[in-house]
Amino acid sequence: MIKTTDSRRPLQPLPAPFDQGVEVGAQANTKVIYWHRDLPPLDAEYMGEHIVEAASARVPSTVAHRDELWDRCYQNLMAQICDRLVQEVLRLGGSYAHVLDESIESRHDDITGESWLHGCFTYMLYRSTKSRPKSAALGRQ
Repeated sequence: MIKTTDSRRPLQPLPAPFDQGVEVGAQANTKVIYWHRDLPPLDAEYMGEHIVEAASARVPSTVAHRDELWDRCYQNLMAQICDRLVQEVLRLGGSYAHVLDESIESRHDDITGESWLHGCFTYMLYRSTKSRPKSAALGRQ
């Protein structure tokens, strides 16, 4: 479930571009990010639970075009999160990230008159066992 401190409107499911495969190492066009009920492959080996945070671009805090600005911030935040998740998967030596929970809050700076979204995403990191020798997958050498 998506949590938000802004109850004006619920967040919509991710649009198609956030669900497409990305190129990671030798696995071209392999899906790396799995959202909520979308499960990683069965051969995936659990590596750990992690948290990644990101913020959207800032937009003017105006009443005019509020929904349009919210959508722009949300799209930007999700693009930032997808980039960060792929970076973290590569950095930690994994193959997949399965997003379990997310919390998105609206932020506001009265001095600059700007608003933005801040997201905190909890994910499980997995590695594929297909590319590893069977003995390594079992913990033997």
